Amino acid sequence: MLQAAIIISIVLFTSYAVLIIFYAISWRSIPAFVEQKNKVEIVMPFLSIIIPARNERLYIKACLAALQLQTYPKHLYEVIVVDDHSEDDTAAIVKNYPASNVQLISLKDFVESNAINSYKKKAIEVALLQAKGELIITTDADCTMPTEWLQTIAAFYKQTNAALIVMPVVFINNNRSFGEKLLSIFQSLDFMVLQGITGASVYKKAHSMCNGANLAYTKAAFIAVNGFKGIDAIASGDDMLLMHKIFSRYPDAVKFLSSQKVIVQTQPANSLKAFFNQRIRWASKADKYDDKRITAVLALVYFFNVWILVLLLAAAFNGSLALLFLLLIIAKTLLELVLLYPIADFFSNKKLLPYFPMAQPFHICYTVIAGWLGKFGTYQWKGRKVK
Repeated sequence: MLQAAIIISIVLFTSYAVLIIFYAISWRSIPAFVEQKNKVEIVMPFLSIIIPARNERLYIKACLAALQLQTYPKHLYEVIVVDDHSEDDTAAIVKNYPASNVQLISLKDFVESNAINSYKKKAIEVALLQAKGELIITTDADCTMPTEWLQTIAAFYKQTNAALIVMPVVFINNNRSFGEKLLSIFQSLDFMVLQGITGASVYKKAHSMCNGANLAYTKAAFIAVNGFKGIDAIASGDDMLLMHKIFSRYPDAVKFLSSQKVIVQTQPANSLKAFFNQRIRWASKADKYDDKRITAVLALVYFFNVWILVLLLAAAFNGSLALLFLLLIIAKTLLELVLLYPIADFFSNKKLLPYFPMAQPFHICYTVIAGWLGKFGTYQWKGRKVK
């Protein structure tokens, strides 16, 4: 039994190590974007920022305020908030917000509550069809962004002629209770790894990854791929599933924008229940990808983590497996730190790195549980139960 366990461990760890080293090298090779200051005046694009919102009264005002502080000329962008059947005063806050370039759309005017499975996709689609911008930028109502966000996106778009632009997102670590602080730190570490993998995979065209909290694409590209048609019945995936459709049509025009000027900050889940619902939602679309490269990656990561748990359980009956389990955990942690260190530096979050080894047991458990429930379970999203 020990010999078989060693062989399986070596095969899985070697495969995982090759993958992580590829991401680490790829992340380090991404060039930082530098805006070119041309002497000839460039006609900058009109931008449409779309924000789907449901019960976001706590955050929507800060998001709108951050958008009004942008250095980009206000006459060159509009903010469209789509209220998704909110049960609080989200809509009233937006409607009364003192900015001429902010407008509110009520999704209830287009679709009834509990009538479809993907309200976020519908909200984006409704807003996009009314949007005036040639470049659509999506973000979430609980996000804030740096002042040069729009200026940098517009410059990158003009310099690269991208059809879709993937950009970095980071969790905010607010002062919380001890338990919430630990959960927030874990999410920040876990999410930074995901962001590094996102940047590396997009830059190397390895597979499709992105986050709808900080994503831009041309209105023309959205229309050319028939928007969300074919994926509109899937509750999640307004970002990655759409990205794959655009990548399939414009493989050389999908770009990652590496700049600290475009890092969007978003809120972490404030409870274990909310965290698991979020990750189950993310995992629920794993078997919906047409891009089988990412399916293979997700399968490798999932079964590697499952194997580690199997070793832990088996060690209770066979003490010789305990050392193998411990060695595998240590090797996994050190390997992932090689990837995480430069990513944490990019996000100015190296202070969180000492917590990373302690987060490993929870990371392995949640990966296995969320992956399973994403396929076979249900989850809550914005007060709705989704399958």
